Amino acid sequence: MPRQLTIKQAFSVSGKGLHTGLQLTATFKPSAVGTGIRFKRIDLDNQPEIKALAEYVEQTERGTVLVKDGITVSTIEHACAALYAAGIDNCLIEVNGPEVPILDGSAIEYVKLLKQSGIEEQAAEKEYYIVHEKIEVSNPEDGTSLIVLPYDGFSITTLIGFQSPILSNQYARLEHMEDFGTEVASCRTFVFVREVEMLLKHNLIKGGDLDNALVIYDQPTSQENLDRLSDIMGVPHKPADQLGYLNNSPLRFNNEPARHKLLDLCGDLALIGRPLKGHVIATHPGHKINNQLARRLRKDILRQDVQAPIYNASQKPLMDIRQIRELLPHRGPSLMLDKILSIEDNTIVSIKNLTSSEVFFLGHFPDEPIMPGVLQIEAMAQTACVMLLKQIDDDPKLYSTLLTRIDNARFRGQAKPGDTVIFKVVLDSPLSHGMARTKCYAFVGTDLISEAEITTIFTKKS
Repeated sequence: MPRQLTIKQAFSVSGKGLHTGLQLTATFKPSAVGTGIRFKRIDLDNQPEIKALAEYVEQTERGTVLVKDGITVSTIEHACAALYAAGIDNCLIEVNGPEVPILDGSAIEYVKLLKQSGIEEQAAEKEYYIVHEKIEVSNPEDGTSLIVLPYDGFSITTLIGFQSPILSNQYARLEHMEDFGTEVASCRTFVFVREVEMLLKHNLIKGGDLDNALVIYDQPTSQENLDRLSDIMGVPHKPADQLGYLNNSPLRFNNEPARHKLLDLCGDLALIGRPLKGHVIATHPGHKINNQLARRLRKDILRQDVQAPIYNASQKPLMDIRQIRELLPHRGPSLMLDKILSIEDNTIVSIKNLTSSEVFFLGHFPDEPIMPGVLQIEAMAQTACVMLLKQIDDDPKLYSTLLTRIDNARFRGQAKPGDTVIFKVVLDSPLSHGMARTKCYAFVGTDLISEAEITTIFTKKS
């Protein structure tokens, strides 16, 4: 399994805040395993921290704003997108004000500095959010929707559209996250001239100018009004009858606005706290609906600490029943495994196909057959033994494996005839002196039905 990642060396970015106009600095630092992405307000007493998680988002009007105990950090989405694309799981970001610098309105500076800093692999497995079935959120009133489909990777398709002769409909797609730096990161945020006056009136873009946003002039106004707005934004006067982009620098891509919306979506999805395995189809995305999806996925994560492995019935197993019998002494009704699907680093996945003819269903229970919880534990222990026997250097046939301890066993659901039970076992401590501790899970479909912590010991046969 891939490992968690952090940055090798600290780095900083400095510039104006889009909303406050303040000169700000954000410093990115390596962080320990399992700490996630965090923002620290070093300008405040006690230097409070906010985790970059969807449940802390309280404002989404002109960006993503984290709020905790009255402390805010805004305009986080571009930095989070760059970290997400680089696969960074753990990073501490210290900011000396209420927002992250807007820079040029894109994520390209973060991508460059991350490359210079380098990435460090950490001693823990990366945890994913795996999409097993279609997930959809939508807002019929504004026509926005996000659909996530199962996919063994991560990709996004984005569609945007406005009532505008300059920016009507655009499409962008990111098929491989490795292309983020060249295809998405440099795309700038955008705003319509017709919105600028309202934003200025409400002090929402004190730090906004044509250095950090595309400004789209798509509805004619008087020359006097356009000249006045151009002076505010610090750009040369242009003819009021000439529609288009007011920026002096050219578009970086013909569909730069659509690519920027894709960038924002990456940043907002980073707030689920785990990399996503799925394909996202986004129609008119924005921070509001992005956060709705992220919150929904976060609820699943908080409800269930571990996700079910992906199981494809046509997948060729790593070990079939004959190979399992070569390792384990169990036979007849006591052998609880049919296949080993995978063994990767410290994780093993196995399955048991339940049929109505299982011996234990005869008495448990005749009218309501359910796999006994104790046999689920036995199947977990057998799975753990296979993984551990595969790790020893000596001939496995020379050893016996014994279950010595069961802790924190919990039963959440049922396994019945016709079900395929998927067992996932993770080595919780290194094999030492013939003893190992494992965390074990049983699933039916995507539902976690039982879990336990199991300790096993090896003894050499006399």
